[in-house]
Amino acid sequence: MAYDDLRSLLRALERDGDLKRVKVEVDPHLEVGEIVDRVNKAGGPALLFENVKGSSMPLAMNVFGTDRRLLKALGLKAYSDISDKIGGLLKPELPQGFVGVREAFGKLGSMVHVPPKKVKSADAPVQEVVLTGDDVDLDQLPALFTWPEDGGSFFNLGLTHTKHPENGVRNLGLYRLQRHDKRTIGMHWQIHKDSANHYQVAARRGERLPVAIAFGCPPAVTYASTAPLPGDIDEYLFAGFVQGKRIEMVDCKTVPLQVPAQAEVVIEGWLEPGEMLPEGPFGDHTGFYTPQEPFPALTIDCVTMRKRPLLQSIVVGRPPTEDGPLGRATERFFLPLLKIIVPDIVDYHLPEAGGFHNCAIVSIDKKYPKHAQKVMSAIWGAHMMSLTKLIVVVDSDCDVHDLHEVAWRALGNTDYARDLTVTEGPVDHLDHASYQQFWGGKAGIDATKKLPTEGYTRDGGWPEMVVSDPETAAKVDRRWKEYGL
Repeated sequence: MAYDDLRSLLRALERDGDLKRVKVEVDPHLEVGEIVDRVNKAGGPALLFENVKGSSMPLAMNVFGTDRRLLKALGLKAYSDISDKIGGLLKPELPQGFVGVREAFGKLGSMVHVPPKKVKSADAPVQEVVLTGDDVDLDQLPALFTWPEDGGSFFNLGLTHTKHPENGVRNLGLYRLQRHDKRTIGMHWQIHKDSANHYQVAARRGERLPVAIAFGCPPAVTYASTAPLPGDIDEYLFAGFVQGKRIEMVDCKTVPLQVPAQAEVVIEGWLEPGEMLPEGPFGDHTGFYTPQEPFPALTIDCVTMRKRPLLQSIVVGRPPTEDGPLGRATERFFLPLLKIIVPDIVDYHLPEAGGFHNCAIVSIDKKYPKHAQKVMSAIWGAHMMSLTKLIVVVDSDCDVHDLHEVAWRALGNTDYARDLTVTEGPVDHLDHASYQQFWGGKAGIDATKKLPTEGYTRDGGWPEMVVSDPETAAKVDRRWKEYGL
C-alpha cells in the first residue's frame, strides 16, 4: 500500500538513506531552487531543509524526484502494477469512448470500495492548529522564488480543491500559487482546467467560489491531483484506488469543502467574482518563463495545520525535474484507459523532454491504408491528449521508449510529401511557441511501413530491415566468452 501521509514516507526514505537533512540556514530566494535543481538532475536524494530563512516550517523537496521514490511512495514495485490492475478490471468487456472511461472508473470504484472516508475534526491531524483573522500569515510558509526572472514567491505543490457551483462535483488540481501578500494568493488556473471552469460558472452566477489548498498530502493524493481525469471523475476515488485504501477527509473550517485529514497544512478562502491580480512571470516546466497575466486572487480566511507542520514543494524548469516521475506514472497508469478511447494503440510514450504533453510516440499494428493518420485524429480528439503538438506513429515492432529506435524510424521511414500531416488545434496554455495563445500548429509523422494500397508503388514493395542471422547470433551468444572481448 501507499504511505498514508508525507511524514511516514520521509521517515522510510531516511531509513533507506534516500533522504538528506540540510540543517544550515538556506534562503528560499533562489538558493533552495538552485540546490534542489542540482540534486534532482544528479539523481540525488530527497531533501529536508530544516532551517528555511523566514519560516519555522521544515521544507521537503525532491521527494518524488526519482522513479524509485515515487514507486515507494505509492507502494508499487513498478508503474505497471496499477496499469495491469486497471486493465484486469476492465476485461473482458472494453467499453468505447469517453462514456466508457467514466463507466470504467465507476466500475473500479465499486469493485475495490475506495471512495473517500469522512472523519471528525478531532481525528484530523491537519486541524490540530486553527488560525483565523489577523493570525493568518502566509509569510510563515516557505514559498520559493526559484528563477531570477520570476514575478514573486510561489507555492508549487499546493493541492487546490473546488467544486462546481451548480452540480457540486469537486475537483482536485495542482496549480502554481503566487503569494501576493500575507493573506492573498494568485490562482494560476489555465484555460483548459476544471477549476477555471468552476470559477467562471460562479462568476457568471454572481457568486464567490470556495477554495481550499492542501500541502503535504498523502502521496497518492498528490499524484492524483496531477492525473488527467475527466471532469466528472473524483480524484479522491482514483487516489483511493492507487493507495489501496480509502482516503480520510475532513470538513474545512470556513468553506464547504473537504480536504485530506492527513495533510500538513491547509489554507481556506473565497474567490470574489472578477477579483484579479497580475500573476507571473514564472519559470515553468517548459524550461521557459511564462508571461505575466491576470489571474484570480484568493483571500485567505483560515489556515489549519498540524502542531509541528512541514511543507512540501517542487522545483520545475528545464527538464529533467521532479515532474519526470509523475509524468511517467501517468503515462503508464493511463495506457489501458487510452486504449478504450483509441483501441488501435499498442503502446505509447510521452517524452519528458517534450513536457509530456507536447509529443506522443505511438505504436500500432497497422492494418489498412492511412491507419496512422486515423490514430492521429483520434488522439487529437481525446480529452487532454488534444493538446499534443507532435504525434509520431510507428509499427508495433518498434519500442516507443527507445528514442534512438524511434528516431531511426521517423527519420528514415518517411516521405514528407505524403507522410507528414499538418493541422491546427488547441495547445497548452503555457505553450510559448504558438504564434497566438491557446491554439497553434500540430504535426503527425507516419513512420510506419507503407502499403501499396496507400500509394507506395516501388518495385518489390517495402524493403526488409537488416537483421542478424538468428543461427549465427545464437552461436555468437554461446561462444562470446571464448572471444575474450
